[in-house]
Amino acid sequence: MSIEEKVVIITGASSGIGEATARELGSKGAKVVLAARREDRLKLLQDSLKKDKIESSYKVVDVTSNEEMEQLAQFTLDQYGQIDAIVNNAGLMPLANLSKKKIDEWNTMIDVNIKGLLYGIGAVLPHMRERKSGHIINISSVAGHEVMPGGTVYCGTKFAVRAITEGLRKEEAAEGNNIRTTIISPGAVATELVEHITDLDAKQGADALYDIAIPPESIARAIAHAIGEPNDVATNEIIIRPTAQEL
Repeated sequence: MSIEEKVVIITGASSGIGEATARELGSKGAKVVLAARREDRLKLLQDSLKKDKIESSYKVVDVTSNEEMEQLAQFTLDQYGQIDAIVNNAGLMPLANLSKKKIDEWNTMIDVNIKGLLYGIGAVLPHMRERKSGHIINISSVAGHEVMPGGTVYCGTKFAVRAITEGLRKEEAAEGNNIRTTIISPGAVATELVEHITDLDAKQGADALYDIAIPPESIARAIAHAIGEPNDVATNEIIIRPTAQEL
């Protein structure tokens, strides 16, 4: 597994899949750069990682700000001199039927799930192209493969994640830059995602589905697998869901 000594940026690192990924990669020798909005959670995670002898740094970042994402990339280069991978994990899922016209929530999902991911890619890509090496891992969803009622806008953002990632793969392959891309599409995972749902009907349905949720460590192991493959091997897409999940 070629993870040791790699420098990996993780957005949405303060909980859930991001936190689990930091622990998983760190346990295999990676240096992890933790990015999220909640500084108190980042500090707690860094302290916990330190106890496990995992090297980490953190920076408070709002992924919807291109400037802050550029600063995150520069911070990582200043700290470690390289960026081997980024896990664009930050995301929101405030489900509701379109008829509810939750326009603020639509805009927030577009800003975080699409623009935030693009800003993450844009921030690290020049460095990776210069080195002709790197790995960009984007978190989509099973909702990026099938549209579910109440999730129209959310699904649209996750379909976009897959399209953006595949487009990036083709662009970089055509130019011979040896930059790997991976789409991770989780099903129901025990995270804070359902807490963003304000529509009561949608929340009830999501809570019922998430009764079978798998732990975020399951996704972290999939990410570690993709990063750990030799540099001439690209694991381009993984769908991982609870065995009992139909969607």
